[in-house]
Amino acid sequence: MRIEGKRALVTGAGSGIGKGVSERFVQEGATIVAADIRLGPAQATADELGERATAMEMDVSNRRSVEAGIAQAIDTLGGIDVLVNVAGVTIVGPVHELSEEDWDKEIDTNLKSIYLMSKAVWPSMVAQGGGSIISIASDAAYRALPDDAAYCASKAGVVMLTKCMALDGAKAGIRANCVCPGFIGTPMLEGYFEDQPDPDAARAGAVAVTPLGRMGTPRDIASGVLYLASDDAAWVSGTPLIVDGGFLAGLWMDDGS
Repeated sequence: MRIEGKRALVTGAGSGIGKGVSERFVQEGATIVAADIRLGPAQATADELGERATAMEMDVSNRRSVEAGIAQAIDTLGGIDVLVNVAGVTIVGPVHELSEEDWDKEIDTNLKSIYLMSKAVWPSMVAQGGGSIISIASDAAYRALPDDAAYCASKAGVVMLTKCMALDGAKAGIRANCVCPGFIGTPMLEGYFEDQPDPDAARAGAVAVTPLGRMGTPRDIASGVLYLASDDAAWVSGTPLIVDGGFLAGLWMDDGS
């Protein structure tokens, strides 16, 4: 097992990529805290995974909730070797129509949360001689999407924040990396499709522009996160790992072929 004995905190663990990461981590030998803004889904994930998973309610955009959650997770696990920042939202809307409230919600959940989580876990990782911080960014960090300004901006910020944390943490043995998914079959992506004028066409279009010919799965992303959490990636830091079925590589293919 590739991360036997490691202690991990995974946010957004109640569904989608966060749940997929939680499942894969336990399968590969880790003990985890599965955190989510809703305790019910987090508890369901933990119940499925058994004694090596504990559920936690946490609002990653709220400093007090984050600080209390990190302290509780450290107490539960005895320390945190791996922090996986998955929690995120997407709110469809162009800049000129998006409300300030929605802008703030998306930036706070997708970007500020990573600052809050990393800041809170940092002292314990320094004290134990290092750790790994892995955040979920997106292909949208590299390619603008119509009607999704705040999401694209927040994910581009995740990539740069990851690079900065990699430099800041290097001397303390803290590695920071991120994974940039393409189109992944999750409830969040389904919500994005449903907000489009033609949801079925949007779904078909996502597959058409992916050279490997299918939508990704949470396990596809979990495999990338697993690598970055493992000792196989001991000399990898500051890296955005693109896991997108070839989407970014194939952007020149205008006809989707």
